[in-house]
Amino acid sequence: MAEAVARAIRTGDHLAVQAGTGTGKSLAYLVPALRHAVEREATVVVSTATIALQRQLVDRDLPRLEKTLAKPLGRKPTFAILKGRRNYLCLNKLDSGMQDEPDDEALFDPFQVSALGREVTRLREWVSDTETGDRDELVPGVTDHAWRQVSVTARECLGASRCPIGTDCFAEKARAEAGRADIVVTNHALLAIDALQGFQVLPEHDLVIVDEAHDLVDRVTSVATGELTSAAVSAAARRAGRVVDQELADRLLEAGDGFALMLEDLPSGRLDAMPEPLAGALAVVRDAAYTCLSGLGPERPADLDVATARKLAQSQLDEVHDTAVRLLRAFDADEAHKRDVVWRTADSGLGPPRPPALKVAPLAVGGLLRERLFGQHTTVLTSATLTLGGTFDSMARSWGLPADREGASTKAEGTATDKAPDGPKWTGLDVGSPFDHRRSGILYLARHLPPPGRDGLPPAYLDELAELMAAAGGRTLGLFSSMRAAKQATEALRGRSELPILCQGDDSTGLLVRKFAEDEATCLFGTLSLWQGVDVPGPSLSLVVVDRIPFPRPDDPLASARQRAVEARGGNGFLSVAATHAALLLAQGTGRLLRATDDKGVVAILDPRIATARYGGFLRASLPEYWTTSDAEVVRAALRRLAAN
Repeated sequence: MAEAVARAIRTGDHLAVQAGTGTGKSLAYLVPALRHAVEREATVVVSTATIALQRQLVDRDLPRLEKTLAKPLGRKPTFAILKGRRNYLCLNKLDSGMQDEPDDEALFDPFQVSALGREVTRLREWVSDTETGDRDELVPGVTDHAWRQVSVTARECLGASRCPIGTDCFAEKARAEAGRADIVVTNHALLAIDALQGFQVLPEHDLVIVDEAHDLVDRVTSVATGELTSAAVSAAARRAGRVVDQELADRLLEAGDGFALMLEDLPSGRLDAMPEPLAGALAVVRDAAYTCLSGLGPERPADLDVATARKLAQSQLDEVHDTAVRLLRAFDADEAHKRDVVWRTADSGLGPPRPPALKVAPLAVGGLLRERLFGQHTTVLTSATLTLGGTFDSMARSWGLPADREGASTKAEGTATDKAPDGPKWTGLDVGSPFDHRRSGILYLARHLPPPGRDGLPPAYLDELAELMAAAGGRTLGLFSSMRAAKQATEALRGRSELPILCQGDDSTGLLVRKFAEDEATCLFGTLSLWQGVDVPGPSLSLVVVDRIPFPRPDDPLASARQRAVEARGGNGFLSVAATHAALLLAQGTGRLLRATDDKGVVAILDPRIATARYGGFLRASLPEYWTTSDAEVVRAALRRLAAN
C-alpha cells in the first residue's frame, strides 16, 4: 500500500485502497506523505470521519513517525490538527458579550436561562486556563447552546485583520500552526467546507488523504444540506433588529410566523411538489430577509461593536435567505435532472420534542467532489470497506469517479485496476487483510427463518438469538436495524436468559462498550453507531448477530429520492442506492468480529433474504470471505468450542 501511495503522489493519479483492519494503513499512507511534504516543502491534508481516528493519528501514529523518520528525512516532520472555526472559543464574542439569541422555547424558561448562565460563566473562567480554546479539551463539556454563546462560524467571524483580539485568536493560531505543518489532520466536514463553500480554511496543499473514505459522501452531503426553521427566521430577525430599522426586522419576524403555520400543517416526509401556500410563505421569508440585508447599509469598521453585531446579523440573514431561495428552486427541474431533494422533518420521539424543519439536500455530491476535490488535488481514499459487490464501482460512482467499464473484480489480494474512460484517472487496489477469514470466522445465513416483518422481531428470531447467545456463553454483539428492535430483543431475552444484556441507551455508548469488553459473559445490543464504533479484540466478542439487512427505511427522504432519480435516468435504483447502502453497513458491522489476528467467531445474519433473494449475491460479495453455512447446529457447536477454550 505504501508503494501504491508513493506512486500516486509521483504520477498525480488518484488512488482508492481497501485495506482491512490490522493492515497498518495509517502508516502506509503517512510515511510516503511525510516524505513528500518534507522533500517538496508542501502540506499534506489527512481527513478522517471520526474523532477517534484523529486522536489515533495525532496522539500515537504521527509522534512515533516524527521520531523514526527524523534521521532519514533530515529533520523532524511536523503535524497539526485543524477543526472548524466553531470548535474554537472566540475571544471577541466573549469580550463583547454579543451572545446568541435564545431558542424560542428557552425564552420563558428560567431554569434553562440559569443553567445557560452557569455554563457561560464556567467558559469565561476556562478561557484563562486553556492554551488552544479547543472545545474538545473542555472536560466535562457544555451544551451546544452554551458553546454558541462563545464561538462563531466562518461567516460570522470579523476576520483577523479587523478583529480587536485577532492576534490572540485561538482559531487563527490553529490555522497558523497548520500552515507551518507537514501534515494537517482534519475531518471530512472541514474538507468539504474548504472544497465546496468558498472558504479557504485549510492551508495550501497538493495532496489529500481521505481515511474512513466509506463515510465521505455522507459527511459531504451533511455539509451541503440546508435547513430552515421558524426559530432560525425569528433568531435572524431579532439579530437584525439590533442593526436595521425595527420595521424591517418585524417584517421578517412576521414572515417567520407565517412560515411556522405552513410548516405545522405540512405532513412530514419528502416533498415531490411544492405546495402553493408553502411556496408563498417561503417567498415572503426570502424577500423579508433580502430587505433586511439591504437595510444593513455600508460597513463601519471604526465601531467594532457595531461591526460585530452587523456581521452576526448578516451571517444569519444570509443563511435564511439563501436556504429559502434553494428550497424554492429545488422543484424547477424534472425528476431525471433534479439536483436537490426537500423534506419536512418528523420528531424522532427521542428526547424533548423538536419543532418541524424544512430540509434540502443534494441528490448526489459526485459532481462536486470531481470538480472541487479530484480536479484540484491528488487524492488517496482508503478504508477497510470500499469494494461493494466485489468491485470499487459503487463507491467510485458516489465519489464522481468513472466506474470500471470492464467490471473487473478487485477482490483478490493486491489486485489493482486502472480506470480513466471519461474522467479523472484513478487506480483501485485491494491489499487484503492480515486475517485468514475462512479459518477464523463463520458466516451463518439463517435461511430457514421467515422474512422479517414490520411488527417487530418475529418470535423465531428471538429463539434463534437466544440459542446462539447460550452456545457462545454471552460474548455477543447484537446489531439491529432499529432501536425498537434492539429494545424488544433486550426485554425479551433478559426475561429468559441469565446472561447480562446491555442495551444502547442504558448508558453512554463508550461506557457500555467498556463494560461489554471487560466481562466475557456480557452481551451488547444496539443500532447504527455500534455498527461502526465498536473495537473489542479478544474473547469478549465471538458472535456478531445482524437481525435484518440494513436497507434504508422506505420513508427515508434522501435515499428514496436518490433511488427515484437513478430510475428516472434508466438505472437500477434499488441496486444503486438501497442495496449499496445495505452492503456498506453490513461490511462495517460484520467487521466488528475480527479485530486481532487470533480472534475467532461467528457472524450470524438472521434475515434469510441474504441467502434467498436475487440481490443476496451482491451483499455476500461485499463481506469478507468467511466460511459460510446455513446449518444452525454446526454454528452452535463451533460457538460452544470457542466458549470452552
